[in-house]
Amino acid sequence: MRLWDGRFDRPTHEALEAINRSLPFDRRLAAEEVRLSIAHARMLGRQGIIPERDAARIVRGLEALAREVAAGALSADLPDEDVHTLVERLLTERIGPAGGRLHTARSRNDQVVADLRLHLLGLTRGLRALVADHARALLEVAEAHPGAVLPAYTHMQPAQPVLLAHHLLAYVEMAARDDGRLADCARRMDESPLGSGACAGVSFPVDRRAVAREAGFSRLSANSMDAVASRDFACEFVSACAIAAAHLSRLAEDLVLWSTPAFGFVGLSDAVSTGSSIMPQKKNPDGPELVRAKAARLAGRLAGLLGVLKGLPLSYNKDLQEDKEAVFDAGDSLGASLRVMAATLRGLEVREARMRAACEAGYLEATDAADWLARRGVPFREAHRAVGRLVRRAEAEGLPLARMPLEAFREAHPLFDRGVYRALGLEACLRSKDVPGGTAPRRVRAALRVARRRWGTGT
Repeated sequence: MRLWDGRFDRPTHEALEAINRSLPFDRRLAAEEVRLSIAHARMLGRQGIIPERDAARIVRGLEALAREVAAGALSADLPDEDVHTLVERLLTERIGPAGGRLHTARSRNDQVVADLRLHLLGLTRGLRALVADHARALLEVAEAHPGAVLPAYTHMQPAQPVLLAHHLLAYVEMAARDDGRLADCARRMDESPLGSGACAGVSFPVDRRAVAREAGFSRLSANSMDAVASRDFACEFVSACAIAAAHLSRLAEDLVLWSTPAFGFVGLSDAVSTGSSIMPQKKNPDGPELVRAKAARLAGRLAGLLGVLKGLPLSYNKDLQEDKEAVFDAGDSLGASLRVMAATLRGLEVREARMRAACEAGYLEATDAADWLARRGVPFREAHRAVGRLVRRAEAEGLPLARMPLEAFREAHPLFDRGVYRALGLEACLRSKDVPGGTAPRRVRAALRVARRRWGTGT
């Protein structure tokens, strides 16, 4: 069965058949296709566009089909061209010629974009729930280790000491923005294109608002050509997924590094690790590594979808069939990444002593020594040079700054006195960053309270 073959007298070439057929992937839209078809059929009957008795038969047939779709009863190897053809064929086989009336006042062009919008609204809700769970997993680790301190790195070099909770809260902030992007793109995809037809609207007295309301859309599309031709909502969805995946990838990289013997800051649970086929001692962080790769995959999906759209004249073109695999893969990949990262975090062994020991190397208190001079009126650039000279000498003597003799400090700058030693301990360094958004313990405690309220976790 084809919805368009009256114009043609030769069969479709097998090469075109293979590339044109979308059922292997768009069958995922079957639930939305049936749901929207029920709303459309009811409207056709109410408006007198088709006989009420035929509309009722169509609705009953579609409701039975909806139950089969929900039960996963549709075979994956059906011969139909796409999900729209599949639903109409099955309906007509079951209720007879009345099924052919279902396509009155609609086109596959407005059907497919309506199906996709509705499906993505559901996907977005599911992904937001997973983002929230990921954020809660981060908070659970942060709250379980409130005093853990580790080096912050810039250029992958030890920079300054921070609380582990502060480090993890950075990823909670990213999760909040990821959630916001998903919510924002959902607002724009929440409009019904049904009634746009192929590109110009339809010539029947349809009630677009009633169909949109029953289907679950908040508003109507304003322009029929834009409605069938635009996929910027799909680009936004893939973009939101790609950015969220990039954030997860950065966290994954942290965990991969931290779990190496060279760092030793964390241990990964056996439940989220794998072994080597040849080296018995190996414990590999495959979950975080795959999350990194998924981020690259999603970036490619976004570039591919934008490439499809960039040169298309209005209105609908079959190129747009390529949107679905991109958005489905984006949602699936981000969902899988969020699940594995939440599991990884909840099984994490945090090695606080190793983190603290790492803070005691690398001269992480150097900035605080320079700030100590600056608070006494020394221009910061002068203070910076003085402490830089002191660090160079400390490195040569193999001593931390806190164990350098006072005369060494005074040789670096005459305003140094014994009070500088009180600024050099880890706790002092942390307390001194007492600004909104800083790593001072009281600021981090306040940030954790805010995050608990946002994500509904903790006490």
